[in-house]
Amino acid sequence: MAHKKVNLPQKTCPVCQRPFTWRKKWEKDWEQVIYCSERCRRSRKNQNIG
Repeated sequence: MAHKKVNLPQKTCPVCQRPFTWRKKWEKDWEQVIYCSERCRRSRKNQNIG
């Protein structure tokens, strides 16, 4: 029987404004996760420089 991924926590990325869902790799630090991807994290840094 396959595991169904329902009722996982969600957050909204401040860069792209898209919702993203909890992932296993974020299990230990979900509270510190801000961006949905590395691309958004890098993009945010570039916006703050200018």
